[in-house]
Amino acid sequence: MFLLAVNWSALFANIGQFILAFSILVVLHEMGHFFPAKWFGCRVDKFYLFFNPWFSLWKKKIGETEYGLGWVPLGGYVKIAGMIDESMDKEQMNQPAQPYEFRSKPAWQRLIIMIGGVVVNFILALVLFAMILFVWGEERLPMKNLTYGLAADSLATNVGVKDGDLITAINNKPLAYYNDLPASLMLNEKANLTINRSGKDTVINLPEGFISKLTQNQLKGFVSPRFPIIIDSLSDDVNYISGKLQKGDQIVALNNQPTPYFHEFEKVKRQFKSTPVTLKVLRNGKDTVDVSVKTTETGSVGFFPKNVFVTEKKEYTFAESIPAGISFGVDKLKEYVRGIGLLFTSKEHKVKDNLGSVLSIGKTFGGSWDWQRFWTMTALFSIILAFMNILPIPALDGGHALFTIYEMITGRKPSDKFMEYAQMVGMVLLLSLMVYAFGLDIWRLFK
Repeated sequence: MFLLAVNWSALFANIGQFILAFSILVVLHEMGHFFPAKWFGCRVDKFYLFFNPWFSLWKKKIGETEYGLGWVPLGGYVKIAGMIDESMDKEQMNQPAQPYEFRSKPAWQRLIIMIGGVVVNFILALVLFAMILFVWGEERLPMKNLTYGLAADSLATNVGVKDGDLITAINNKPLAYYNDLPASLMLNEKANLTINRSGKDTVINLPEGFISKLTQNQLKGFVSPRFPIIIDSLSDDVNYISGKLQKGDQIVALNNQPTPYFHEFEKVKRQFKSTPVTLKVLRNGKDTVDVSVKTTETGSVGFFPKNVFVTEKKEYTFAESIPAGISFGVDKLKEYVRGIGLLFTSKEHKVKDNLGSVLSIGKTFGGSWDWQRFWTMTALFSIILAFMNILPIPALDGGHALFTIYEMITGRKPSDKFMEYAQMVGMVLLLSLMVYAFGLDIWRLFK
C-alpha cells in the first residue's frame, strides 16, 4: 500500500533535479579549490564528483590528476598533495614536505586555495539570481490584489484569523506582497499580525509556541490566497454521470454543501473518494446547473481552476539584472544567517524542526521539472553551501582557513598531528550531524 501511495513521477523529478543541482554545486565548488592549487604549483592527485569508497563508477587519469565519479552522492573532493583532508593520508604526511605539496606553500596561498570553493559558490549564486531575473523577471502578488482575502487554515483559525482577512503588517512593518509573508513571519522570535477585516484593522498577537508550530508544519495549515472556483480547463478523463462541465463554470456547491471558494471545496471533497457527487455550478454568471461526476481515488474531479490573481511582474535588462541579482543574493544570505542565529537564541526555532537531510532537500524542487524553480533552488543551495563551508569547524573549509589565519597572525603553524586530530574530530561531528538529519527525515516520513 505504501508503494501505491507514492507519487513516482514527482519522486523521480525530485531525485533527478537534486542530483543535477548537487553535481553542479559540487563540481564548481571543487574547481574553486582545484584551480588555485594548480596556479600555485600544487599537485592535485584526484578530482571526484561524489565519494568513492572501495570503488569508482568511472575514473581516468589525465596528467598527474585522476578524475572520477563516485557512487555515494553526498559530495565530492579534490585530493591535493600534502593537505590533511578527509582521505587522512598519514603515510604521505609522514614524508618530508615536497615543493609541490600544499603544506610547503606560503600561508596566504593556502588560504586562497581553501576558501576558493566558498567564493565560487557565493559568486555562482549571485550569477544564477541575475540570470533568473534576466530570463524570467520577478513576479509578485500584492496583498492589495487579494480581492477575496486569505483562506485561514487550522493554525490560523486557532489564533483568531478568519476567512477573508487580509494581513497588512507583521510586527508593525507593512506587508506589501504575499510572497514576503513566510520570511517576514518566520524570521522572528515573536510576532503580531495587523489584520484588515471587513475594512477595519485589528491586531492579533501570536501566542508563544506558534512560530514553532509553523516551522514544524513547514508553513502548512496557516493561510493561503482565497479565490472562487472558476474552471479554466478540464482533463480528458472526467467521469461524467450526467451533464458536463464547461470552461468558465463557477462551482458553488458539492452535494449541496456550499463551496464558494477553492479551499472549502478541497475540504469537502476529501469525504468523497471514488464516489458519485453532484456539483452545482454557475454558468454564464446567471444560470445554475447540476453536473454529476464520479471522483477519482484521491477525490479529484478533473478540472483546473482559473488563476484570478493580478500579479506584478518586473522585467530586467541584462545590465539591470546584475546589481539586482547581487542584491537579491545578499538578502537571501542575510535571511539564512538570521535564521541560523535564531536556532541558538530563540525558543521558537529548534534545530530538530529546521534540520533536514537529502530527503528534505529533494522535496524542495516541487515534484515537477520547472527550470525557473530548479535554478532558484540551485542558487539558494549554493549560498547555503558557501555559508556552511566557511563555518570555523574542523574538516570544513572554514576550519582549515581559521588555522591558517591563526598561523598568519601568530607566525606559528599548527603541527600536522594537531591538524590530523582536528580533522578527525570535525569529520565525526559532521557525520553525526548527517546521521541525525537523516534520522529526523525518516521520523517525519513515518509521522
